[in-house]
Amino acid sequence: MTSFHSGVLNFMLKLPKRNILRSQRMFQEVYLHGRSWANRYLVLYVFPVIGLERKAGFAAGKKLGNAVTRNRLKRLMRESYRKNQAQLAEGFYCLLVARKSAVGVKQPRMERAFLELAGRASILL
Repeated sequence: MTSFHSGVLNFMLKLPKRNILRSQRMFQEVYLHGRSWANRYLVLYVFPVIGLERKAGFAAGKKLGNAVTRNRLKRLMRESYRKNQAQLAEGFYCLLVARKSAVGVKQPRMERAFLELAGRASILL
């Protein structure tokens, strides 16, 4: 694929800021009232909402390491979500939380972990 085509593809799969959970109140809402699924690398919380809205949040706690490590994990989770957002149903907020075993993983493994959880949560189309 040429760089033009890959640029077009990346534009189509962009993750707009309005589709990211930011506020602590929304994170707590999803934590407290959402349903969770877990595997070795991630925990996925899903909270159904009315309408066609779909938002995602990404978290990595301080127990996972320093800021560089935590930010890397959040980037991997965001990329996994972004690449597969077209396959996800509408009408929910989801929160991805990294686990300690995710610290050394590469992008393909993180993506497989996300897709496994999304399938178990029945949010894949």
